[in-house]
This record gives sequence, structure tokens and C-alpha cells, in this order.
Amino acid sequence: MTSNPMTNMKVYEGVEITAEPMTIAGTVNKSVILLAVVILTSCITWFLAYSGFGDKTYTLAVIGAICAFVLALFASFKPHLAKPLGIGYAAFEGLFLGGISAIFNMQYPGIVSQAVVATFCSMFIVLALFKARIIRATEAFRSTIIGATITIAVVYLLSIVLSFFHINALSGALASNSLLSIGLNAIIAVIACLNFILDFDFIERGVEQGAPKYLEWYGAFSMLVTLIWLYIEILRLLAKLNSRR
Repeated sequence: MTSNPMTNMKVYEGVEITAEPMTIAGTVNKSVILLAVVILTSCITWFLAYSGFGDKTYTLAVIGAICAFVLALFASFKPHLAKPLGIGYAAFEGLFLGGISAIFNMQYPGIVSQAVVATFCSMFIVLALFKARIIRATEAFRSTIIGATITIAVVYLLSIVLSFFHINALSGALASNSLLSIGLNAIIAVIACLNFILDFDFIERGVEQGAPKYLEWYGAFSMLVTLIWLYIEILRLLAKLNSRR
């Protein structure tokens, strides 16, 4: 996982106020569209996995993960192209999520529905805290969350690189069901959840500044990136807890 590049406030620098600025409602609508695309494409790999086509499921999931990552990088530098890049990201990410979700659900029946409920409940709780101004996106808060997220990204990337050289100590430790690993997974899930504060603040500032309409797609893309990261962390956490029973 990486720190969410969509919440970079520099995106708003130099943009002109337009006759049709971005709105909260517009951003929510775009978020629903992107989420619908994720769900639709995830059905493909989910169905393949349950139909016994494990090899095809794995291939599509890997392709989806790689393509989604590339599109996310492009979107961070091309906010005006957030609509096509966001839809493409959602489509490829769905292929990945459908595959891994099916695998986890086969091993621990019902775990996916639990992870979905926990993910959305967490998001709405954080949204309520943000709207009530109980948690604010101060500079100190922003720096702490971004720093923690980057650290997590580096650790995950390092574990992947080392695994290519058959050095699996780090990846094994992260994937184990030890109490230490579970505790670390829980902390990462909390950090992922707190990234929603940065997303909400990013969107709110854009609306206040009368940012262009196309940034609704950018804001929706930002929330989707965080939502998927949180879902994956919760899914992994639940799997570890189930494996200890």
C-alpha cells in the first residue's frame, strides 16, 4: 500500500474557479459509480474461483493488481484524467479483490461479508467524527498519518522485493497469526481508516475553494483507494483471528 497521492493539496494550486464547481453530492455520486465498477468486475474473478478455475483467477487477480497500481500512479499526476483513470482503476482493482476475497471466503466462510460490513462501518464512523470536528485534519495530524502510511508502504514493498529473492522472513512475519502480527495488522487498519480524514478534508477544501467539477472524480478516486486498502487490512486481520480458533 502507498500513501494516498490523491489527497495532495497541491492539486488545488493554480486551478481556476469555474461556473460549475465540485460539490459534495457530485463527489458522492462519483464514488458510488466507482464502487459499482469494483463490485461488477470482482464478480468475474469471484465466479471463476468458485467454478474451479483457480489458475485463471490467479492470473486475472495479478493483472488487476498491477494495472490498478499503474493507473493509480498516473492519476496522482493527471488529476484532470481522474474519470477514465478512476474507472479503469476500479475495474482492475475489482478483478484483484474478487480473486483474493473468494480465496479467503473459501477458507473462512462468511469472512468477506464480515470484512465488508466492518469496512463501511469504520468509514461512516470516521465520517461522523470528522463532521462533528472531533477529529480534525491539522497539519500535525496530516504529517503523522502520511508518515505512518509511507512507512507501511515501504515495509510492504520491501517484503515483496525480498520475496523475489526467496527471502521470506519479513513477508512470513507479516502474514503469520502471531499476536504481534495481529497487533501490527490492527494498527495498520487503524492508520488506513484515519486516511479517510485526509480524504474528507481534501474534498471539503475543494468544495470550499470552488474547485473544477472534474476534481469530483479525483476525490472519489481518493476515497476508493483508502476504502480498498482498509478492506484488505480488515480481511487479513479477520483471517488471522479465525486461524487461531
